[in-house]
Amino acid sequence: MRALQFSQYGPADVLHVAEIAEPHAGPGQIRVAVRASGVTPADAGLRAGRFGQRLPLPHVPGVDAAGVVDEVGEGVTGVGVGDEVFGLVDLARLGGANAEHAVLAAWTAKPAALSWEQAGGAAANVETATRTLDLLGVRDGTTVLIAGAAGGVGTVAVQLAVARGAKVIGAAGPSTQDFVAGLGAIPVVHGEGLADRVAEVDAVLHCAGAVPDLVTIAGSPDRVATIADLSGEHGIRLSHTAGGPGSDPQALHGLAIAAALAEQGSFTVPLAGVFPLSEAADAHRLSETGHAHGKIVLVN
Repeated sequence: MRALQFSQYGPADVLHVAEIAEPHAGPGQIRVAVRASGVTPADAGLRAGRFGQRLPLPHVPGVDAAGVVDEVGEGVTGVGVGDEVFGLVDLARLGGANAEHAVLAAWTAKPAALSWEQAGGAAANVETATRTLDLLGVRDGTTVLIAGAAGGVGTVAVQLAVARGAKVIGAAGPSTQDFVAGLGAIPVVHGEGLADRVAEVDAVLHCAGAVPDLVTIAGSPDRVATIADLSGEHGIRLSHTAGGPGSDPQALHGLAIAAALAEQGSFTVPLAGVFPLSEAADAHRLSETGHAHGKIVLVN
């Protein structure tokens, strides 16, 4: 099968499409013929060697995908060959989705309201946003500031927080204020002086931007969670998936919630760019700018 891979660490140019052996569904897994798959900042970081991991090379990136089920592993029920789904690979493998076939460890039915491109880029951001909103205790009546509200995770987190009944303030660039408002947030311009523009809130989700003002706004570091600051300098909590998808069933339940909201017209996946697999280097370059408004997706 055709798959995106890199055989050495480096810039986006190290990515190439190659013919590799097809994977197969193991116990508790399914395999899909991939229609679309996502690109995350973590994919670009792994490719560049920024996180210190030493993956077995060559490596196929990508952790989320949407497609048609063509293999069902032992012990799997409730899904069959021919079903349309979206979901996640085993996150402990750190990749495998950017290919013609991918093995998923967590999935839900693809809602008709989402295109293949939107569904292909949904699962990783839904898992991340759900897990982090849970960590912060965001619920009905909570006021939450989402910094980086126009990015891939931010756009999803805004919608899921609104669906929980939270009041959401979305910090983003000046050109994206209407975009953020359209997702259901109260938009505010990010950057210097943010603490003067936002009153104290119950919780802060940090997806992008500077951290110190966020701690000031929240009133305490333990009311801030980050998916973007790996430094540990500010005493805030880093939200990350500790193991495979099965390690956090509550967060993964978010896939079904997002699908149901999409069918109700209350959830979508804004797309920052859609690229063929052969142009994945351009997709990674866009991701590395840090200015992608929504999710970046590859199509087969």
